[in-house]
Amino acid sequence: MISRALLAACLLVLGLVTPAAAAPPSATAAPPPAPPWTAPLAGELVVTRPFEAPAHAYGPGHRGVDLAGAPEAVVLAAGDGVVVFAGMVAGRPVVSVDHAGGLRTTYEPVTPAVGAGQEVLRGAPLGTLVAGHPGCPVGACLHWGLRRGEAYLDPLGLLRPPEVRLLPVDGLSWVGLPARSSTGRSPRPARPGAAPGALRPARPARRRPARAGSSGRCGR
Repeated sequence: MISRALLAACLLVLGLVTPAAAAPPSATAAPPPAPPWTAPLAGELVVTRPFEAPAHAYGPGHRGVDLAGAPEAVVLAAGDGVVVFAGMVAGRPVVSVDHAGGLRTTYEPVTPAVGAGQEVLRGAPLGTLVAGHPGCPVGACLHWGLRRGEAYLDPLGLLRPPEVRLLPVDGLSWVGLPARSSTGRSPRPARPGAAPGALRPARPARRRPARAGSSGRCGR
């Protein structure tokens, strides 16, 4: 009994004085991966007209975003891809690039510095911006579009997060406009004098008048 107790005490002492294993050196944190997309213009993005999805393929809308720029500004590829078109469309110079996942970005009006079939990397120059885009309130505007198949998407959704500034137009800013509901309709405005942000209450349902001679009771 004494020998076993002594052996146990020795093992306990050895366990207490055994130096702890050296902690493994902390692994160097890997740098975050580069984002797959970039803005098509250098510097701060200023939106002069936002994306407005059409209700159907031929419906009205704005199939892209207009970005404020300057004549001869370099337009950059938003992501890696292949140029599928570089030329004139309805009198405007256009560049289109196909990307992975069935996405296609378009840039206009842009004097192309690339040709169809050319591979481009994210941030590679595609050409230079041309003045004269319809409705542009500054020296030149880039219309940047995005499609997946036949569906038009908001290209700002490629940027995470999209750091943009919306340009006021005629004293009114795009910021704060009511968001559209899932039905595509904007909320009805409030009555004059109502609290800010209030909406008009729904109209009460109209009760249909009872037919003549009906007592409202079910009979046999």
